[in-house]
This record gives sequence, structure tokens and C-alpha cells, in this order.
Amino acid sequence: MTKRSRRTHSPAFKAKVALAAIKGEKTLAELAQQFDVHPNQITTWRSQLLEGAAGVFGPEKTEPKEAAVDLKGLHAKIGELTLANDFLSGALTKAGLLSA
Repeated sequence: MTKRSRRTHSPAFKAKVALAAIKGEKTLAELAQQFDVHPNQITTWRSQLLEGAAGVFGPEKTEPKEAAVDLKGLHAKIGELTLANDFLSGALTKAGLLSA
């Protein structure tokens, strides 16, 4: 028995198979034989289609969440960096490596 290489299916093919599974006109075994895929794969595609079906009609409207920004922490960091900049600038000027 030869090993079959991994196949990739297009989204259109997956949707076609999943819709056929949802219709229920044929069993999973019949659909698997018809489309030459494993029944577990059909079940997976069907569940993905059912979960993502609401997204077809647009995203749910939710209020945008504000990012939790720690302003105190950011101001402290700015102050710390400014202090380090000033110190290094002064030190380099005294050493003659930085012309003012």
C-alpha cells in the first residue's frame, strides 16, 4: 500500500463538502467516498462552518475596549530616561567628547 501525500483543499471545496454534510441527504460515509476525504475531516469542516456562520453577516458590534495604559508608569519611565540623558550629556561634555 502506497502512502498518499498530504493534500490541501481549497476553501470552496471545504464549504461545498460541509454544506453537503449539513443538508443531511447522504451519510458521512457516502460523502467521504464521494469527495474522497475522511469522515472525521468532514465533521471538522462542518463544525467550523457552523461556528463561523455568524461571521458571514458581519462582525458582532461590541464596544471597543480601552487599552489599559499605566500613565504613572510611563511618566516615571520618561523621567528616568530624561535624567539618564542629562547625566550622560553632562559627563560627555566634561570629558570633552561632546561639543555643546
